[in-house]
Amino acid sequence: MSKTSYAVGEHPDLEPPASTIGVIGWLRENLFSNWWNSLLTLFGFYLIYLYLPPLVEWMFVKAVWSSPDRVPCDAEGAGACWAFIDNRFTQFMYGFYPKELYWRPNTAGLLLIALMIPLFIKSFRWKWQLGAFILLVYPFIAFVLIHGGYLGFELVETNKWGGLMLTLILSAVGIVASLPIGIVLALGRRSTMPIVKSVCVVYIEFWRGVPLITVLFMSSVMLPLFFPEGTDFDKLARAMIGIIMFQSAYMAEVVRGGLQAIPKGQYEAAASLGLTYWKSMGLIILPQALKLVIPGIVNTFIALFKDTTLVLIIGLFDLLAIIQQANSDPEWLGFDTEGYVFAGLIFWIFCFSMSRYSIALEQKLHTGHKR
Repeated sequence: MSKTSYAVGEHPDLEPPASTIGVIGWLRENLFSNWWNSLLTLFGFYLIYLYLPPLVEWMFVKAVWSSPDRVPCDAEGAGACWAFIDNRFTQFMYGFYPKELYWRPNTAGLLLIALMIPLFIKSFRWKWQLGAFILLVYPFIAFVLIHGGYLGFELVETNKWGGLMLTLILSAVGIVASLPIGIVLALGRRSTMPIVKSVCVVYIEFWRGVPLITVLFMSSVMLPLFFPEGTDFDKLARAMIGIIMFQSAYMAEVVRGGLQAIPKGQYEAAASLGLTYWKSMGLIILPQALKLVIPGIVNTFIALFKDTTLVLIIGLFDLLAIIQQANSDPEWLGFDTEGYVFAGLIFWIFCFSMSRYSIALEQKLHTGHKR
């Protein structure tokens, strides 16, 4: 007798149970796998039923989206007063920057986006050259555009910068500067020269043991005492220096973790090729180490982006600080919730974008070494 073989799905007797495939299978596996998970799922659905409809009604259905004053927001039954955000939107974006000069930070931002687009195109051949231009030349162009005082541009003091613009400037400067400094500190901590190693260890442990809010306060209040009398050291520059020094210590430990994860054979292979220390680090060790710690690096960047809100302690009005200042306006008292929801949404968009990009970068650089 000849036996006929059937693949799964071709014979009725070989079909998997309907309760294990499709939507029903997913629900049983993830939400109702046992009595405890089933109970938690039902409780979660109850909370959604209890709180989601009123939240949607407050945020969207009964919300006041646009109004020159607060009168519609004070009406009985009114929901969220997004008119508060609408009236103060430009201030939340630019702080106290002159309205007639908004085109300058806008131009700087659009120029950066235009320069970075080719970096994501696979066929673009001059990525290293363009990347060097963005890191070394673009900051001076952006400074001239935003700050002014050169090439005929009107001077705009840094005490007028604020809002999301200031948040992005502080985080961008901190991210770009802390990574290379952190790499150097990580290499120095693993150095065989006692003096270099000791200096790096002391630096890293000191800055990691001090809260950022203390660093910002000291950079604003104590740092000017070390300069000659009459020296005017910009407050924003002081904050940037403090953020860079603080963040580079954390970045050094992240990079050191990646260096320790590299097998000893990689160092021996580099030495067998006759490569110098810096060539072996630049061509073999560091690329692998940085790839391994991409999640840690991006996590540090995200923490830095959120920590910029602490600059309020030294009188700089970033996004959160400018919203808090607007909440004290007698014309819009009582709408703190809308302001904080807006700030939370902005921070979430940027942090989530960085997180998703890190995942995409991990997948792109994955070379099959997962354990």
